[in-house]
Amino acid sequence: MSGFLIRLLINALALIITTFFVPGLHLAGVTAAIYAALVWGIVNTLIRPIFSFFTFPLQILSLGIFTLVINALMLALTAKLVSGFNIYSFSSAFFGAIVLSIVSMILTHLFK
Repeated sequence: MSGFLIRLLINALALIITTFFVPGLHLAGVTAAIYAALVWGIVNTLIRPIFSFFTFPLQILSLGIFTLVINALMLALTAKLVSGFNIYSFSSAFFGAIVLSIVSMILTHLFK
């Protein structure tokens, strides 16, 4: 259970940091970041594998680059589901997903 909470807080912190670097992403506060991190985890666990399965041919044709589009769509879906987390354009979601992945990876490495 503590591993889940640590991962949730790391993702919330990564979301907060990402909003500072990517224009077009907006978080209303820390509670919105925690809710967004929770929804982000659920979306990536339940919906992303299904979406990846059906877009597998596109991923093969694009040599995996389409995975970045899937990440952006999952981030946009998270923003739609969480009040207080807004994304203003697809390009913001696209670059936000890239920055979020990098920041999350760095924070996970630092806290392990």
